[in-house]
Amino acid sequence: MNKGGLNLPFSYMWKIGDIEINGKVILAPMAGFTSTGYRTFMKKFGVDVSYSEMVSDMGLIYGNEETLTYLRSTKEERPLGIQLFGSDPENIVKAAKIVEDVTNNFDFFDINAGCPVNKVTKSGAGSSLLRNPTVLADIVKALKQNTKKPVTVKIRLGWDNSHINFMEVIKLLEEAKVDAIAIHARTTKELYSGTPHYDLLKDLQSKMSVPLIISGNIFTFDDAINALEVTGAKAVMVARGSLGNPILIKQIHTYFETGERIPNASLDEQKEYCLELARHLINEKGEDTAMRIYRSIAPKFFAGFKDSKPLRCKLAQNMSTYQYLEDTLKEYNP
Repeated sequence: MNKGGLNLPFSYMWKIGDIEINGKVILAPMAGFTSTGYRTFMKKFGVDVSYSEMVSDMGLIYGNEETLTYLRSTKEERPLGIQLFGSDPENIVKAAKIVEDVTNNFDFFDINAGCPVNKVTKSGAGSSLLRNPTVLADIVKALKQNTKKPVTVKIRLGWDNSHINFMEVIKLLEEAKVDAIAIHARTTKELYSGTPHYDLLKDLQSKMSVPLIISGNIFTFDDAINALEVTGAKAVMVARGSLGNPILIKQIHTYFETGERIPNASLDEQKEYCLELARHLINEKGEDTAMRIYRSIAPKFFAGFKDSKPLRCKLAQNMSTYQYLEDTLKEYNP
């Protein structure tokens, strides 16, 4: 029974290693989105754990300046995991040591074994590691031997429908003393399309010795409830579902804390959230860069609102300054 007195088959509080997590909502690592500005903005909605964007081990080893910016963080975002990707245990350890030299403002390392994008998998990293699970386990073993931080891993069900091997991967990771495992309920080949296969993960937490985090198509808090009820996972990882819809995080967090169902955000609330996130990104990246990035985010705040297509097109195609964003939102009153 959780903190809100709901009769649900999982506890409210859990741990990643020795880090106590007081909630069930995790903000997924998303390349190009989950920078420190985005994470800081989302934290106030009830994010219980955040992840960095995925950080290349070789980018750190070669001292790439852009890669180093992914390590920026604030105390307000914590608990925070730094997600590394690579395919060689020795290089992952080197990268982790660089992270610890640059910052201690984070709580655990995560290994990306779930990214399905070709530019990552062709190097043997990301979900390509699911085809070499012993290498993935070796990465975890090496990292555990060289850091005092907890180590987690994010995986998928397998490479494709003919090679679903998540149980084999889980057992190897548990033997390597991993501290938690997140699973996206699709294969690599499915990318982000189709329906996640939660049926394959029924009661999975009861078969594991470490905390399970579940992800895949969490777009409403009923999606979150279903994912947790089916799998028994300790927490749900929210990715695309919260882009332009931050209230989703609050809906899930509040439900599992108190049992209250919070309504969707109003148009006026969405306008304010949109402007607030823009300010966070401008403070982090400068106006020119922030507004260029924001063209792919701002329109998402208004999907589903009446006659919003012209607004979304303006934001996606013409926005270059905060003033333009503010003026355009004032004009939209359906």
